[in-house]
Amino acid sequence: MPELGTLDRREIAALAGLAPWTRQSGKWKGKSFIGGGRSSVRTVLFTGAMAAARFNPALKAFHQKLVDAGKPKIVATIAVARKLLTILNAIIRDQKPWKPA
Repeated sequence: MPELGTLDRREIAALAGLAPWTRQSGKWKGKSFIGGGRSSVRTVLFTGAMAAARFNPALKAFHQKLVDAGKPKIVATIAVARKLLTILNAIIRDQKPWKPA
């Protein structure tokens, strides 16, 4: 993704296909889903998110917090993928290594 570091977190998530879309019309409320964007990037980020949710302490805690709040595991993993993309975008934009808070 040559756009990394030049777009904000919402734009980069939409470009990778990790931004949520909500299906609703009037009073009818549907479910949110992800789609569009670059599927190859989304696939790589999802795979990386599965590993990060297991082995990176900060992202593991984030994943567990979402699961404890009642989110399905797949939704929590997609959230980790989006956070991973946001972290990568900030690293390239700021030219500084990532330091978890």
